[in-house]
Amino acid sequence: MPDRGGGPTGPRIRVGRPSRRVRTLLMTLGVLAVLGMVFTMFAGFWTDWLWYRSVNYSSVFTTTLWTKIGLFFVFGLLMALAVGFNIWLAHRMRPPLSAMSMEQQNLDRYRMGIAPYKKWLLLGITALVGLIAGASASGQWRTWLMWVNGVSFGEKDPQFKLDVSFYAFDLPWYRFLLGFGFAATILALIAAALTHYLYGGLRITSPGARATAAATGHLSVILGVFVALKAVAYWLDRYGLAVKSSDFKATDSWTGLRYVDANAYLPAKTILFCIAVICALLFFATLWRRTWQLPVIGFGLMVLSAILIGGLYPAIVQKFQVQPNEQAKEAPYVEKNLKATREAYGIDDSKVTDYPGTGQTEDKTQLRDDVTDTASIRIMDPNIVSPTFQQLQQIRNYYAFPTNLDVDRYTEDGKDQDTVIGLRELNLDGIPKRNWINDHFRYTHGYGVVAAEGTSADSGGRPKFTESDLPSKGDLGTYEQRVYYGERTTTYSIVGGPQKEIDYSDDSGEKTYSYEGDSGVSLANPVNRAAYALAFSEPQILYSGAIGEGSRILYNRTPKERVEAIAPWLTIDGDAYPAVVDGRIQWIVDAYTTTNGYPYSSRTTLGDTTADSLTATNDQRAVVAQQNQVNYIRNSVKATVDAYSGEVKLYQWDTQDPVLKTWMKAFPDTVEPKSEISDSLMAHLRYPQDLFKVQRELLTRYHVKDATTFLSGSEVWQVPDDPTNKTGDAVPPYYLSMRMPDQQEQVFSLTTTFTPNGRDNLSAFMAVNAEAGTEDYGKIRVLKLPTSTTAAGPKQIQSQFNSEQDIAESIRLLRGGDSEVEYGNLLAVPLDGGLLYVEPVYVRGGGLKYPLLRKVLVTYGGQTAFEDTLEQALDKVFGAEGSTTEPPSGEDEGTGEDEGTTPPPTSDNPTVQEALNDAQEAFEAGQEALRKNDWEAYGQAQKDLEEALRRAEEAQAAEGGGGGGPGPEASPSS
Repeated sequence: MPDRGGGPTGPRIRVGRPSRRVRTLLMTLGVLAVLGMVFTMFAGFWTDWLWYRSVNYSSVFTTTLWTKIGLFFVFGLLMALAVGFNIWLAHRMRPPLSAMSMEQQNLDRYRMGIAPYKKWLLLGITALVGLIAGASASGQWRTWLMWVNGVSFGEKDPQFKLDVSFYAFDLPWYRFLLGFGFAATILALIAAALTHYLYGGLRITSPGARATAAATGHLSVILGVFVALKAVAYWLDRYGLAVKSSDFKATDSWTGLRYVDANAYLPAKTILFCIAVICALLFFATLWRRTWQLPVIGFGLMVLSAILIGGLYPAIVQKFQVQPNEQAKEAPYVEKNLKATREAYGIDDSKVTDYPGTGQTEDKTQLRDDVTDTASIRIMDPNIVSPTFQQLQQIRNYYAFPTNLDVDRYTEDGKDQDTVIGLRELNLDGIPKRNWINDHFRYTHGYGVVAAEGTSADSGGRPKFTESDLPSKGDLGTYEQRVYYGERTTTYSIVGGPQKEIDYSDDSGEKTYSYEGDSGVSLANPVNRAAYALAFSEPQILYSGAIGEGSRILYNRTPKERVEAIAPWLTIDGDAYPAVVDGRIQWIVDAYTTTNGYPYSSRTTLGDTTADSLTATNDQRAVVAQQNQVNYIRNSVKATVDAYSGEVKLYQWDTQDPVLKTWMKAFPDTVEPKSEISDSLMAHLRYPQDLFKVQRELLTRYHVKDATTFLSGSEVWQVPDDPTNKTGDAVPPYYLSMRMPDQQEQVFSLTTTFTPNGRDNLSAFMAVNAEAGTEDYGKIRVLKLPTSTTAAGPKQIQSQFNSEQDIAESIRLLRGGDSEVEYGNLLAVPLDGGLLYVEPVYVRGGGLKYPLLRKVLVTYGGQTAFEDTLEQALDKVFGAEGSTTEPPSGEDEGTGEDEGTTPPPTSDNPTVQEALNDAQEAFEAGQEALRKNDWEAYGQAQKDLEEALRRAEEAQAAEGGGGGGPGPEASPSS
């Protein structure tokens, strides 16, 4: 027997013990380090709790927290017990020591080394695996809550006749349990085998039996459990076929069973399930037979069966049964996929109508009048004019507008008006002097709404503001203008304390303000201050004299951040937009419920599907959780965030959505019923862009309803690239008020176009009623053009604009000097069987840093116009003036081509003559400004010209004469 002592003996060397002072110091440092780590963890927990309590959604925090804690302890304990019990059992079954081989002699030193620490080692191993398993399980809190609160869909899958809720809520939880079982079994098997080996139960090189009877029985039972779990996996795999994604030539992401799945994989999984059950029983039988011969044979047969039945047989069926007659074999399964996908994405009620693609009426005058009735054509592009808002309405450098403004509708003179709107938000980069006090105490909020008519511009090409200046005033009435919560407020502010905030500046100087809302978390408590100092890594929060009684810290200030934190089960739309509702600025946020467990419905990746030319240049417009793969989506929640108080409200929008009902059971009293939405808020709700983009992407393939056409691929469309820029990304959908052919009046709509796959001509036009509160809100209408026609698509229309000689020459002149030309949104409007295209053209002229509307491009039926105003362009295309249009202005004014235009005529009336002389001076000033590319001076000259002509008309009217008035050639550009 080898020496089992403590090792070689020799002279002992005394090592001096640390002094008492050193030991005390080390102990103190150790205690402080532990306290520091504990407080760091506490600070994160405490600040989260305070924030949720401040927004009155503490139930979300507590429900999520207790769910995570419960999963952590339950599954951590189960894993620790599984591993610890098998280590203990293997140690208990160790054989008595006998004549030792060299293998056992080598292992003996390890046995002797761990002997004094066996209990601690066992506790350490079990604690470690328990912590890892518990942390992993706590991340499954969504899966658990959906399983325990799942609501029936009321729809059954076509293969197994199970409710959709089984796939959406139950199957993910069962798969988690199965995965946990596999992990526990494998770890227990490894731990038990190592213990048996260490204590002689398993032998590798020693003579005689390789394993004791006890070790054989123990390990066989664990292997039997593993094979039994594999049998369960085979059984669940049968149902998993209904939500399995695979490559299929008809679509990039096919989901559901195909012929080979139903006729090969499904029976194969059933057979393998039966084989696995028998194999598991053979492993359990070793408790009595004490031999691995039969279990090993059974396991080998199971592996061989998995290869032959689960792999080779389906390949043979695919090769020799499906491929020779694919359409006939796959058609029934394609029909199931078509039906499920259309239902899951809410496109099953979309109305596809044949549309000729060419005009039917020869009466151009009638068509010209129909344009006004068909659409309120928006020539103010919210994605172009932000710099114009910035230049004209920024007022102070520490304010800024978003890169992309929003389109809403407001009532003006009793009529709904499409309006371009943006908030004057805080821009920290524009603060005159950056320091901690200025960044977080003095400059805390933006101020006011700026809005402009979407369908017109002033004579200088600038927006016609309906709400402007600082403080803002205009058509929106009185409302709380301070913006503490917005898309640009990404840092924290400390308000309400002794340090006054800068409110806004006017001619009399800076105005100060102290926040009066109850938003944010109080910093009066020193514990809170310490926690936030640690959480934000800013020690000044702890001791700064700028913080005192009443101080509150505001953070998580963007609308998307707040809604996502309050409702982490929702997917947030990429474009939150502001609206003035009942005297408050409210951010409106669309939110979605999603799942990837809808049987037979094809999957899509939200980030890819919602990308377009705007998200490519503006990360703020990206959808939250953009890498999520989903195959079911509903705009189930409308959320609002008050720009002053930060108050968040969630409203149930889709009252039938079972996914939302499930989450409302899990988090009761967090979502208010739809009936609580006020009429004033309803007026500003709209159909969300990201949902529309997902639906239009699906409709490129799923607009067809028969399997044969779907499989042939002859009717596949694509979303065209945006022709107005060079990003190469998809054209974004556009909001405008318009009337589709089957509608009686204009409604606020969201529109897009389609082209055939790989071609540029137009194949379809799509619009959805985006006006909440109307009877057919959300109704998708698709106008499908005949394949025999070659109606021009957006790219071809843009090329046509650029290739016409007169237009190209005008564009060249507009680019004169250092001017830049920017193309606005290319809008398409169905009109009398054809498509009317309208595109505003903007110029950044001379030293101006912002674009002004200079021209409007219009084309219809092969006729193209490039004029100063929309009215002029429409008149030219249709060869007639509309009965409701304004008097036309001078053609091509602003291009440098009208220098020979006839000046205003003379008059015998001195008052009229004086006004005409002023008009002549303004006209000449405008021409001089054109030659110098001074667009600001040109715009002022146009205003002076308009005013002079108005005075002349009034003087003539007072005189009672109609002759001698100003000619149309000299009227101002609009």
